[in-house]
Amino acid sequence: MVMDEAYFVDILREKKQQDLYRSRLIHDSPQSPLLTINNKQYLSFCSNDYLGLANNSEIKQSLIDAANVYGVGSGASHLISGHHVVHEQLEQQLATITKRSKALVFANGYMANIAIVNTLLQPKDAVFIDRLNHASIYDACMLTKAKIYRYQHKCMASLEKKLQSSTEKRKLIITDSVFSMDGDIAPILSLVKLAKQYGALLAVDDAHGFGVLGNTGAGIAELYNCSQQDIPILMGTFGKALGTYGAFIAGSSNLIDVFIQQARPYIYTTALPPAIAKATLTSLHLVTTGHERRQHLKELISEFKHGCKKFNIKTLESSTAIQPIIMKDSKKAVFFSEKLKEMGIIVKAIRPPTVPVGTARLRITLSYLHTKPQIHRLLVALNAINVKFQLIGDA
Repeated sequence: MVMDEAYFVDILREKKQQDLYRSRLIHDSPQSPLLTINNKQYLSFCSNDYLGLANNSEIKQSLIDAANVYGVGSGASHLISGHHVVHEQLEQQLATITKRSKALVFANGYMANIAIVNTLLQPKDAVFIDRLNHASIYDACMLTKAKIYRYQHKCMASLEKKLQSSTEKRKLIITDSVFSMDGDIAPILSLVKLAKQYGALLAVDDAHGFGVLGNTGAGIAELYNCSQQDIPILMGTFGKALGTYGAFIAGSSNLIDVFIQQARPYIYTTALPPAIAKATLTSLHLVTTGHERRQHLKELISEFKHGCKKFNIKTLESSTAIQPIIMKDSKKAVFFSEKLKEMGIIVKAIRPPTVPVGTARLRITLSYLHTKPQIHRLLVALNAINVKFQLIGDA
């Protein structure tokens, strides 16, 4: 088959026929619950800006001040001349907050997960992954030559069976903390126990937990009081609850030094801009001292879930800011999303391959900046559309 324009057209046609074609919303407003699209204001429930910090005035000023002092780009990779003093300060602060020996800043969470799996595993090793892990973890595993074991979602019996059957000497278990499309939390303490029992290394992707979970927002490890020995590899991101951009891996000093020496996604890419690192330092301070933000977010989550029960709208069992409503069929999910947009509300339809076939959904995410009247407006709209078209399936 010739790979030409006709081939590309065929791919796109198939996507559209399957209701899997993706399009981008272009807005010209700061990230907030209110987005301006084509000069019209919409109420948005599809951002990962859980604590409402993406447009925070203190963080913005920190970014501006740092750009004036340090410039825009870092100019090089960390191991050439791109590692700035603010990168070092950020890594030290992250290590302190997560109670780890050291931390290492990456450009984004995708690259951090690629680094974890591909730096530590050799062809005769094994990696164990939850079937609903983030795509970056799955892609990282596809790049490695290690044996891949996929266990049933949050099923420790499934994981243990695979650990027992594995003959590989070195084993890595890697999981999301908060699953990005379902909003549920991994059984961390059980994972810690199994990892120790079978001599496996445990890595946790805390992208959707860092900043939100725990008394100070230190994430899943703080929530369950897990030490560095319990969770040897902890990954977190800045582009969600922290409102900036980038990611980190935290762990022992030797572990971090191994990444510095061998992690290709760290070595062979330009360092995060110093101004972003400085803004993230400011964000970390607001997160760790801003318990009221997390408390208000919890109240909004409770408000939404209570409203769903009132209107008989079935959601998945999630206690986090991620509140999915299953449509099953992709066409229904897209239709529901379009009807919401007609009512001035933005909720994106999530379809395969992002989620398993037959589980297309509306992925509703809540932010500290949302108000209870805004949540009520969403609930009323969801109910009105569902009463008319009966699209919501059994969760």
